[in-house]
Amino acid sequence: MSSEGEMIYKDLKSKFDQDGYIVIKQFLDEKETMELKVAGEKLTENVPAGVKTVFSTSQTKQVADDYLIESADKISLFYEKAALDADGRLLVDASLALNKVGHALHTLHPTFEACTYSDKVAKVCRALGLVKPVVPQSMYIYKNPGVGGEVISHQDSTFLFTEPESLVGFWIALDDATLENGCLWVIPGSHKSDVHKRFLLHNPDKSSGTSQTIFQGTHPESKQSSYVPLAVEKSSLVLIHGRVVHKSEQNKSQYSRHAYTFHVFDEGISQYSEQNWLQSKVGFKPLYIV
Repeated sequence: MSSEGEMIYKDLKSKFDQDGYIVIKQFLDEKETMELKVAGEKLTENVPAGVKTVFSTSQTKQVADDYLIESADKISLFYEKAALDADGRLLVDASLALNKVGHALHTLHPTFEACTYSDKVAKVCRALGLVKPVVPQSMYIYKNPGVGGEVISHQDSTFLFTEPESLVGFWIALDDATLENGCLWVIPGSHKSDVHKRFLLHNPDKSSGTSQTIFQGTHPESKQSSYVPLAVEKSSLVLIHGRVVHKSEQNKSQYSRHAYTFHVFDEGISQYSEQNWLQSKVGFKPLYIV
């Protein structure tokens, strides 16, 4: 941890409450950063045959929804649209084809579990004043050159709604994130607005156990001038309030933009919505209990 990072901790909560995001440089050391990236790269090996699911929360096909919903307690693979042909065959090397892997890396993979439940993460949560932070989901995001697509503007609380609001995203850069390879863009202060849109679990036919996901509400358009880019060096941590509007552009560079990200919410004060698409069958493990 750099001395600059230590200084941030002294008034982390006030800055986070004001802007809705904060960057902590050198959150991980070089060894920790490399271990996560190596683990993420190994997830691309031995890609299974058969149907490959493209990651897109706008999909309505049942097969896509089932695979997404069932990933809550699994390590599941999601592909980039540009990496597959119309029949689902790979157009690029398997090492470059994935959009992300999720959503239970923090409980099922020892390398990601060690990072998520580390003293460093607990220190951030304590600085934010979280009483009983629990982790509902985690993702390894690839954003590979050439196929790494745009992520449109959104709020994380659209997908992981809690009441009262206490969701915080932890986004750890495992490569340098630049304007060219698709760094994050955020709208400062946008967390002071409401949650505009919800991504919900919908059961049209409960007798058969069929489940689907649906969007409810509309996310308003935002001017590009409202956003600020977060070009950060690898090992940096970006904290993102659940209501902060953010996005990332397509990776137009020759370099990857890998990241490990997970979310926490304060189970000590908040209720996790039963309508959220992600519903764990085993519950959410706390980082600590004050």
